[in-house]
Amino acid sequence: MEEKIVAVAAGRKVTEREFADFMSRIAGQEEYLKTPEGRRQALTQYTNYFLFEKLGEEKGYDKTEEFIGIMDNARTELLSQYALTQEVKDITVTEEECRAHYEENKGQFAKGPTATAKHILMDTEEEILKIKEEIASGGITFEEAAGKYSNCPSKERGGNLGTFGRGQMVPEFDRAVFEGEAGRLIGPVKTSFGYHLIYIDALDQGQTLSFEEVLPQIRQQLTNARQNDKYMALRRELIDKYGLEFK
Repeated sequence: MEEKIVAVAAGRKVTEREFADFMSRIAGQEEYLKTPEGRRQALTQYTNYFLFEKLGEEKGYDKTEEFIGIMDNARTELLSQYALTQEVKDITVTEEECRAHYEENKGQFAKGPTATAKHILMDTEEEILKIKEEIASGGITFEEAAGKYSNCPSKERGGNLGTFGRGQMVPEFDRAVFEGEAGRLIGPVKTSFGYHLIYIDALDQGQTLSFEEVLPQIRQQLTNARQNDKYMALRRELIDKYGLEFK
């Protein structure tokens, strides 16, 4: 079956397949290229190559010493990259090897504890205790109290600090949260910033990611390592065979 022709530039037929290959190499514009406008612009860019190639041939630019030097350098770089790619392309890692790596290095795949919490910050313990009593009596919600009283910019979000990991907050605050319980009002907690009243929305004590979750990551990591080993071994062989000397 004859391939679909999408353009003819300087007498050269451009097929749908080669144009699709060109578009696949344009990184970061995948969604744009799906639109008719994006496709038209990409086709214009691609066909421009053949128009200006024809101009270069007619004016003899391809015969100049400068151009020949550029082509020699490009050939060296491209052939070098292609040769290396060919040498390492068949390197694979089995699932069994990935699982063995996972079992030997489980600590690398652990998710640390996280907490979601909000707080109210005041200068004195007396102020915090008054606010705590007002919240406990039902006279005001924690979020309302944060917005009304807190000295922290988080007051604009009802005191919400979002989700954070262990060790991200000052030590006293960190201990109070991660040794506390979700759904409990904690405080006063004194830190270098002042006195805090804390409400823990959620606590996640962390877990080790399953093998299935990290299999693609491990496979890529081991493949990269083996490819690098092959590269270094090949380089040593090539130096022994062809020579290398730095002046």
